[in-house]
Amino acid sequence: MTTALLFSTIDVTRQCFYRSSLSYAIVNLKPLVAGHVLVIPQRPVSRLQDLNDHELASLMSSIRRVGSVIERAYGADALTIACQDGKAAGQSIPHVHFHILPRKSKGDRFERNNDDVYPVLEDHEKALPADFRDASVGNVERLKVDADDQRPPRSLDEMWEEANWLKGFFVDTKE
Repeated sequence: MTTALLFSTIDVTRQCFYRSSLSYAIVNLKPLVAGHVLVIPQRPVSRLQDLNDHELASLMSSIRRVGSVIERAYGADALTIACQDGKAAGQSIPHVHFHILPRKSKGDRFERNNDDVYPVLEDHEKALPADFRDASVGNVERLKVDADDQRPPRSLDEMWEEANWLKGFFVDTKE
């Protein structure tokens, strides 16, 4: 049996599509664009500086590998890779995580101005209620989501379906 994966206090095991010894990737509850995923270290720490060298190397390697697959799977031309490192930077969940967003030259939600993705990403991070953002790792809570009508939260089944599809791209690969 696989060990449950916690993103801070949230069980994201069903959302996981990639797992290495020290990091993993999950599909997003409310993606900004199709294929928007998160890459997360296994150990729940709130800041990059809290990761040891092995964890950081695994995280960066996972970002590269997952990004390559996401770019291919979603027919993207490029990637936006972002991390809000700490609450003052807009980090919503006190567990280091990187956003990977596949980007297209044509047909991308942000094609008119590529930099428009950053305020939307920051709003996405800050939109979770304060009582959830400040949750301590030891207290498990149900996920609370913002009321963004343009991006309703997906069901666990919808996320599981995407995660299972993405797992197929990693069948014969090892870290």
